[in-house]
Amino acid sequence: MPTTNLLWLSEADDDLRAEIHAVVHDVVAAGGAVGYHEPPTYDRISTWLDTVLKQVRDGDAAFTAATVDGVVRAVGLWRRGSTAVFQHRAEVQQIMAHPSARGLGLGKRVVEGLITNAREQGIEIVMLGVRGNNHGAIELYESLGFQECGRMPNAIAVGTERWDDVWMYLPLGYPEGTTLNGDKPGGLGSSPRRT
Repeated sequence: MPTTNLLWLSEADDDLRAEIHAVVHDVVAAGGAVGYHEPPTYDRISTWLDTVLKQVRDGDAAFTAATVDGVVRAVGLWRRGSTAVFQHRAEVQQIMAHPSARGLGLGKRVVEGLITNAREQGIEIVMLGVRGNNHGAIELYESLGFQECGRMPNAIAVGTERWDDVWMYLPLGYPEGTTLNGDKPGGLGSSPRRT
């Protein structure tokens, strides 16, 4: 049985960058739904990684890499909301496992790690988007407690094909004394119903 581990990164040397690039490149080459039309170059992934790792150092993100026998074979991250009213929530992004490591449970391990890390950082809600035809990923997220909260039909474009953009969320808990108003009228930002 291979040895697996989660690394929490705030910096990445050339070896880690090459391993992370290999995961993203090979997932996209195999048809993975992770946001790229074509396998990205090393430089593109390195630039993306610089941005994410700066957000990690600033406390606005977490990036994890799952290793198999010491080699990165899965990655994922969460990013905190960008404005003051969304700082309590985070979006889980870029969950992917190298095709050679499928079936080892790395995707689940990465998402579980991100949920735990987000909770420890005071995040109240995690959310994510997933392509409507990615049924295995949707089932994984549902098994971890995520619920669908919206679906934009045919909003993801891959060439001439269109797929649903499915949004899911998982509440992690609210601080004591938090008032959950939902859609109750009144308060800041309220407006009367139009007749």
